[in-house]
Amino acid sequence: MSSRTTFNELLEAGAHFGHLKRKWNPAMAPYIYAEKSGIHLIDLNKTVAKIDEAANALKQIVRSGKKILFVATKKQAKDIVSEKIKPLNMPYVTERWPGGMLTNFATIRKSVRRMSQIDKMATDGTYNNISKRERLMLSRERAKLELQFGSIADLSRLPAALFIVDITKEHIAVAEAKRLNIPTFAIVDTNSNPNQVDYAVPANDDASTSIALIIELMAGAIREGLADRKMDKENAAEEKETKEESAAEAEELAEGIKIKGLAKVEETEEKGGPKKPGTRKRVNAKK
Repeated sequence: MSSRTTFNELLEAGAHFGHLKRKWNPAMAPYIYAEKSGIHLIDLNKTVAKIDEAANALKQIVRSGKKILFVATKKQAKDIVSEKIKPLNMPYVTERWPGGMLTNFATIRKSVRRMSQIDKMATDGTYNNISKRERLMLSRERAKLELQFGSIADLSRLPAALFIVDITKEHIAVAEAKRLNIPTFAIVDTNSNPNQVDYAVPANDDASTSIALIIELMAGAIREGLADRKMDKENAAEEKETKEESAAEAEELAEGIKIKGLAKVEETEEKGGPKKPGTRKRVNAKK
């Protein structure tokens, strides 16, 4: 199977540029190709392999019907993630990571339900019975909740995995996922520890072109997983329909045999009943 991307595509996107040598994390040594002008360069051949590994794992998670939460609150990544992930109906966090997002998920769900309550008040006539000041306060509360939790409104349970851009910045999200044993995927630069996540993609996590390319590749894997899931459902429905048709045919056949058997018995009874076995032989013997 061919790789999802190539060395040249990553090179053009600037995915090979790491941080200054003095800011490096020694755990990234296996993924560093060389140093140039005091800047570490990432080995893009290993990046290609890690992208394939991460994308295939994400595809299988989505195929099983589970959700993946994308986390990218840095300026260069937030618009990219919201643009590419929102159409896939996957949850994402592009504003400040709310502490306890995973470890105190029940409280986060209350905030999401509060948005629904305010929306209901706006449609069921409650707004007509409150003052203008109260309506303004509710509108401001709704806007604040939408900004922080609107992108996870459909997340009714803990996500099956996290995809993170810059694990150094999102260290709280990484820690919460680790505590709950939730698999983590991440773009990891030379200043971070790749051992903190389950699937590390060594690449530049500061350049928007690098982030956009890798997020698009992950989005492509998710689309494949969704398509496979849809196909699995269709095949399961066809298989179920075929089994039901076979069962109906077998039942119809059994009913036909039963009716034929009853008809034969009735015909025999009309002719005077069945002959006793051995009668013909005894008659011949007397003769």
